[in-house]
Amino acid sequence: MRKIWRFIVLLLLVCALLIPSVGCQPWGLSSGQDILNLWDIGPITLDPAISSEMTSHTYVMQIFSGLVRLDAELEVVPDIAERWQKSQDGRTYTFYLRHGVKFHDGEEVKADDFKYSWERACDPATSSQTAATYLGDIVGAKDMLAGRAKEISGIRVLDDYTLEVTIDAPKAYFLCKLTYPTAFMVDRINVEFGKNWWRQPNGTGPFKLKKWEQGQLLILERNEFYYGELAKLKQVVFHILAGNPMAMYEKGEIDVTPLFRNYIDLAADEASPFHRELAVTPELSLYYIGFDTTKPPFDDVNIRRAFCHAVDKERIARLILRGMLAEAKGILPPGMPGYSQRLEGLEYDVGKAKELIAASKYGDVSNLPPIALTVSGYGNNIPDYLGTIIEEWRENLGVEVQVRQLEPENFLYHLKQERDEMFMLGWVADYPDPHNFLDNLFYTGSENNISGYSNPGIDSLLNQAAIEPDTVLSDSEGSTRLSMYQQAEQKIVGEAPCLPLWFGINHILVKPYVKGYQLNALGIPDLSQVYLERR
Repeated sequence: MRKIWRFIVLLLLVCALLIPSVGCQPWGLSSGQDILNLWDIGPITLDPAISSEMTSHTYVMQIFSGLVRLDAELEVVPDIAERWQKSQDGRTYTFYLRHGVKFHDGEEVKADDFKYSWERACDPATSSQTAATYLGDIVGAKDMLAGRAKEISGIRVLDDYTLEVTIDAPKAYFLCKLTYPTAFMVDRINVEFGKNWWRQPNGTGPFKLKKWEQGQLLILERNEFYYGELAKLKQVVFHILAGNPMAMYEKGEIDVTPLFRNYIDLAADEASPFHRELAVTPELSLYYIGFDTTKPPFDDVNIRRAFCHAVDKERIARLILRGMLAEAKGILPPGMPGYSQRLEGLEYDVGKAKELIAASKYGDVSNLPPIALTVSGYGNNIPDYLGTIIEEWRENLGVEVQVRQLEPENFLYHLKQERDEMFMLGWVADYPDPHNFLDNLFYTGSENNISGYSNPGIDSLLNQAAIEPDTVLSDSEGSTRLSMYQQAEQKIVGEAPCLPLWFGINHILVKPYVKGYQLNALGIPDLSQVYLERR
């Protein structure tokens, strides 16, 4: 997902463990045969055009919907569009909408609602940070984003139930982009109600918002007008920062919780009830430390490589992270089409790191400018693994790195203006295509290319891969397109615009009576498929 700074959520969850359970009673605790209780940090927004991080997505994807969606296997399947046709040149898609799809208030959905929603997202006045990435392939979208047009020329409403969309070039991943919240439909009347319309959203998803007490409680209620299979749950109650989630789980106050590191041994014990309630799923995500390649000292590739070689990621993942995250040698995580075990990463090698510093234009660490690392969090609570990384740079290279912390609510919006020489980020896939990682994070000028990295040769390779008609994604062998992405990834890793740290693995505890609750490889649950089976 565009700026899915997954580590922000993890830091907040860790901080939650420091909240004393005494006096932190869940707000409005509800229970019942068809009411699911969850702990969460709460959404930043419920506006699909603005939502750009995982916590908001979790809610937006229950309340709103789009033309297409990803199923449990991350395949694109029909949603509001019951079918579509693609032109022979691969540039024009004709979507045929279901009849009788209704907003939560009962009003019927028409094709013009999609045209309005997408043009609203691309309107500069909306200030969407995601529209360029996920709708920018549509002809005319960039003109509207730049304020040069009042509508998107590549979108045509043929009739109430037929929408024609033309993109700038044939792209295998285009339909995948339409599964992202930016492409979801909103109700024009609802939006024009006022600036904070999204606090009372009128969507089309399987759930609707019943109640929202900011910082305390959010309740989703089953949408009885839903065009698909009705949700099995009557309500989902989110207890926002209500206390220690593990303590709440043990007391039966919530039904699902993330598993924290200090509980991993207990969960591994076959005699523990946690062992039977543990669900582990790999996630298509990457945690990394980025280097600002536009200013000293990381404008020198040798310095970037040296910092990568000086960190023993395998040891940290094993001893500190307790195997709850996997060491990352490259950018593409296991399970992502194009992932290659043959990729050559910058392995832990202190001698090599020192040689690279000597070969750099700085010659010696004494000539390096002050270096700071921007992170998200509160109260100088730095993750222990980050402290270990900084200590390894000190011991192995003789370099002191200062940490500058931004509060999470400011981090997302001010990183570009306030970042230092290094910054710590995370990225979770929006869809299972290497384009989502490599283009978004490393293409010259990409909004998510925080490092300022630029390589015309890699840009050219990524451009070729983007329009390569080979759509084989299950196996990279024999796939020209995936081979191009693998070449690009290897070159990017070699030039080290970032230090890849870990690939994500989700560990959650789920009560035995909760059925159908699972996180997909993008880390999002489909709450409409969850039901309770209490005895």
